[in-house]
Amino acid sequence: MDAFVNTDINNAIATVSFYNKAGNSLPSDLLNQLALAFYDLGKNHDIRLIVLKSIGEKTFCAGASFDELLSITNFEEGTKFFSGFAHVINTMRKCEKIIIGEVQGKAVGGGVGLIASCDYVFASVNASIKLSELAIGIGPFVIEPAVTRKIGKIATGEMSLQPTVWKDAVWAKENGLFNHVFDSNDEMRDALRNYVQELSGYNPEALIELKKVLWEGVSDWDHLLFERAAISGRLVLSDFTKNALSKFKNK
Repeated sequence: MDAFVNTDINNAIATVSFYNKAGNSLPSDLLNQLALAFYDLGKNHDIRLIVLKSIGEKTFCAGASFDELLSITNFEEGTKFFSGFAHVINTMRKCEKIIIGEVQGKAVGGGVGLIASCDYVFASVNASIKLSELAIGIGPFVIEPAVTRKIGKIATGEMSLQPTVWKDAVWAKENGLFNHVFDSNDEMRDALRNYVQELSGYNPEALIELKKVLWEGVSDWDHLLFERAAISGRLVLSDFTKNALSKFKNK
């Protein structure tokens, strides 16, 4: 399959994996599948923790699907596409279960938003990050609240205003996006496996209540994220963005 979202459950731990042959980028269909997976798992009383990962060794997520961005022809289509990211982020924050991120490689744009929406993140030294949206004529509007919640306005602004600059995994850890960084993917996965086994043994009710505490003060995201989606939905129609996307795709 060219793209999929898969959920595996083992000993009350759910692992949500996604894949797209185009750099693990996220078209609407994958965004919808991710949101549905987190919604269903959040309501499943047999699940204690969720791990989010992508398939492969080099790229965690290349962000929005360029092919789908280029296919957008009107404001409604644009707003609907970016609302897909809003739905995923909102579902992750509302999900009762703690979500652990496994970041094995580079992340761009919406991929950084996914990471920021996790509650705790393990990463390898290969996990560089970039907010490239400004370079294609839009901005990280939908994911900004999630990213800023983790790393603050100043660091988010630094990334957003340097859309061609990669920030390494150490920078991401120092600024609060990653909780742990390891020298290899194997080392990272071993540590994550041990951590998840330990965490899943704690009082599940306490974990649910802690999740609520960690996400206090963001109830306005029910509206804010979709207002931001409309901004991107308008900007993606500009000639600047269409030309920039075409150039990136043809590189």
